[in-house]
Amino acid sequence: MVNDLAFTAKAINNDPLSGAIAEKAKRNLVQPWPIMGNVGNDLRTIIRSSDSIFVYDEKGRPLIDGPAGMWCVNVGHRRKEIADAMAKQAMETVYTSPWYTTTGPVAELASRIASYAPGDLEHVFFTTGGSTAVETALRFVQFFNNVLGRPEKKLILSRGDAYHGSTYLSSSMSGKIRDKSWMDNAHELVVRLSSPNPYRRPQGQSVEGFCNYLIDELEGKIAAAGADRVAAFIGEPILASGGVIVPPHSYFSRIRELCRKHDILFVSDEVVTGFGRLGHMFASKDVFGVEPDMITFAKGVTSGYFPLGGVVISSTLFDRIKAAGNGDAMFAHGYTYSSHPVGCAAALANLDILENDNLLEHVLEVGPYFQQQLKTLEDLPLVGDVRGKGLMACIECNVEAGGADALATDYEIGKRIDSHCQALGLLVRPLINMCVLSPPLIVTRDCDDAIVATVKAGIEAASTEWEKGISSINAPEYHLPSTS
Repeated sequence: MVNDLAFTAKAINNDPLSGAIAEKAKRNLVQPWPIMGNVGNDLRTIIRSSDSIFVYDEKGRPLIDGPAGMWCVNVGHRRKEIADAMAKQAMETVYTSPWYTTTGPVAELASRIASYAPGDLEHVFFTTGGSTAVETALRFVQFFNNVLGRPEKKLILSRGDAYHGSTYLSSSMSGKIRDKSWMDNAHELVVRLSSPNPYRRPQGQSVEGFCNYLIDELEGKIAAAGADRVAAFIGEPILASGGVIVPPHSYFSRIRELCRKHDILFVSDEVVTGFGRLGHMFASKDVFGVEPDMITFAKGVTSGYFPLGGVVISSTLFDRIKAAGNGDAMFAHGYTYSSHPVGCAAALANLDILENDNLLEHVLEVGPYFQQQLKTLEDLPLVGDVRGKGLMACIECNVEAGGADALATDYEIGKRIDSHCQALGLLVRPLINMCVLSPPLIVTRDCDDAIVATVKAGIEAASTEWEKGISSINAPEYHLPSTS
């Protein structure tokens, strides 16, 4: 965990090469989710180094890494144990084809992940990240029904506000309805369910009533499509990029019951919630009481030190394939970098840190305090909802559009809050009008206090600008937030 001395970050010298880096980035680099009119002039914050819970920008200024990269730097930056494990593995076997060979770290990691998974989830297929993990799970769903002689059973149940990745099938499952998409998707494969966001439930409806509505809707959608055509349900235990949506209590387990009743596979997407974010290696069973047929994972498995993901698959599914007389059926799917030995070595070192530093127990202790302190932000007029669990949270802000386009207004207020927080020494992840936080698991209560104080100051500054009709963002002089 971060001690008081480690938390007192100091600015480092300005990087004389930052100007050259900026020009190369603008001229040649196309970053994720680019706006076409900005290509050739798109410059995002340059990060020159990182350590513990901090990243340092091109001017050498420390910024608390509020999103932990992208939900992923769970054990913090610059862990020598992971870097050493990667270097050692690279000097032994840097790569070997997973089509006809394997290595020790790969087998060891598969065994270790299977030991964490609930029920009979004992088989691990490694991929290159979260999107390919979800893609693999969905393709296995299709394969499973084909070899069982049910080629018509292919529809996937997914939800509004869900995010499952950027590959073709995984992006088709996503339901972030406020993101206008110019991309093609396999919409014909998706049966879309309502977002389980209690904050957006009908006025006057109880949370329990809302949960009943969601389950009734699910039963209706299955009946309308035909259970013999619905192959799987895919869901994040907590909808992460949709705004850290924590569904009503019993919602996940009730969906599991319906899926079992109709022979619909249940895929739990734990790309974000896995490996400590909620205080457990996997949250499906330990937090939500569900034993899925498959669990997808990525991000926290290596704490972002190497791109690695995977799917843990139930032994029951393999047994059913064999029982159908199709034990010789080939799952013709894989990636060049499936089972990468350097990535698996990084993951093993990362898991050692999670266990040896008691980080799961630490999250169970510090997470409720983090959520409690964030709840104080609901007193701010701009804040509509504060929600989360463990070390993942969302502050949703609302402003009156005043006849203007509501989406553009929400983007603008989110941008202002993000700019003020960064100027004050904190990176947040702006999702339209929502501020998302998922700090490294090593944060202390002092760190939590500093994060909350900075978000509060950023929201207040943005609110003042908005009320006064100030068109430009007047970010204050940068300083690192105090921990006192």
